[in-house]
Amino acid sequence: MPLQRLTPAQALQKLKHYCAYQERSHSEVKEKAYGFGLHRQEVDEVISALIQEDYLNEERFAIAFAGGKFRMKGWGRVKIKYELKQRKVSDYCIRKALQEIDDTVYQKTLEALAKKKWNSIRGAGTNGFVKMSKTRDYLIQRGFETDKIREVLTKMGNKEQKNNE
Repeated sequence: MPLQRLTPAQALQKLKHYCAYQERSHSEVKEKAYGFGLHRQEVDEVISALIQEDYLNEERFAIAFAGGKFRMKGWGRVKIKYELKQRKVSDYCIRKALQEIDDTVYQKTLEALAKKKWNSIRGAGTNGFVKMSKTRDYLIQRGFETDKIREVLTKMGNKEQKNNE
């Protein structure tokens, strides 16, 4: 229960600042509004006002979220999609956001992460199979698609074999 119940007008002002600071999903803003002690109808009215005044835009949030997580954290499309679903973003906005990620940059990022992980694996018994397995697991955890991972690892495995011959 909130310590002090805000009026819808007060809550709207606070939520405008909350949304102006960074892009927010509808579910985050709803949660915050309920935290201010608003009732369902008041929350719906406040959300509607925020959308009309362009403080809240789910598509813009999804694109900013996807781009940020990809560029800053090196997340793959699978993980980004999962996280957006957790935030109750619509499938349309998720598709739109994932399309904004450039395919060539995505591929280069995947290859760079794979190479970095591959080269970091050291120790006794690290044959090609172990390296491939650990690198694959790492890239899956980062949220990259298994077919793209397989392509990259096949290339790396072939290079490794040529270097060892």
